[in-house]
Amino acid sequence: MKVNNIDYRTVWYQDDKVYLINQNLLPFEFKIFEAKTCNDTCFAIKTMIVRGAGAIGAAAGFAMAQAAQALKKQDENYIDYITSAKNEIERTRPTAQNLFMAVNKVFEAALISPQDAIRTAFAIADKDAEDSRNIGILGDTLIQKNWKIATHCNAGWLAFVDHGTALSPIYEAHKNNKNIFVWADETRPRGQGARLTAWELNAQNIPHKIIPDNATAHLMSLKMIDMMIVGADRIARNGDTANKIGTLEKAICAYNYNIPFYVAAPTSTIDINCDNGQKIPIELRSEDEVLFQTGVNEQGKMEKILVCSPDSHAYNPAFDVTPAKLITGIITEKGIISANEQDIVKIMRNN
Repeated sequence: MKVNNIDYRTVWYQDDKVYLINQNLLPFEFKIFEAKTCNDTCFAIKTMIVRGAGAIGAAAGFAMAQAAQALKKQDENYIDYITSAKNEIERTRPTAQNLFMAVNKVFEAALISPQDAIRTAFAIADKDAEDSRNIGILGDTLIQKNWKIATHCNAGWLAFVDHGTALSPIYEAHKNNKNIFVWADETRPRGQGARLTAWELNAQNIPHKIIPDNATAHLMSLKMIDMMIVGADRIARNGDTANKIGTLEKAICAYNYNIPFYVAAPTSTIDINCDNGQKIPIELRSEDEVLFQTGVNEQGKMEKILVCSPDSHAYNPAFDVTPAKLITGIITEKGIISANEQDIVKIMRNN
């Protein structure tokens, strides 16, 4: 995607450093974070400088490659070092399946050589971008002219290496002059919809409006939403899907109002070893994300302010799980499938 007429990926590797678009500063400031070491890249993942399933996966793969480069394979401590790094990377974010997929693949390559680790990490990032592009092409076939589409959180270009998942079909439909309109849930507590999805849509000149998270059911009841597309952080073998907190209630509302509810995700997000959604670990994040908000003041400087009762505490699960029965279909890079074990196992066998 282009920013100021320059092509960027969300995350890339160069000269043993990982470069990441700092998503904590968007939409107010566009800045690149430079991660010089594996620990720096872990910090970027944990603090959500980089976020979104595919982007996390690519960053984790690059972090593993950084660790492999830090010691020569001939060093007697090499295996212990990269094993320790692998464990550290896996502790950064527990829910996103792409992270574990990437780390394991690059670790196995690192056992052969540091050079193999780099090649594998690059291949993972390139495949993520290509898969997202294909998801857009396939997903566009579901979108009719003049439709109003709702989405939740940010599963756009910023959440993947390029193109995105939930937004990729929207970009394709816009390119094909389908005259679409997007409702972007604000997505509390971090506001990824209001800050990131809206920023992306605005940059692509796609008509949209930001709505409060609790307005979606109202719009559905008024027939102001024709379909909903969301992303995924992990899909279980039976089709249950973990995504940003608030997705479940949107799926329930869509099911009630008979509105198509699609999950867009590459097959790398499917955890074939996870039986169902109850087995997906749900990350609990700091209560400060709920109690405080960050924005730009009248002087144009970013600041963090308390927006809740000063003496109250908060509970902050980062994800929820949508049961397969509420999902109309899953848009993957290999085709659009039903959210059931038979279809999921079949498409994974073809990987």
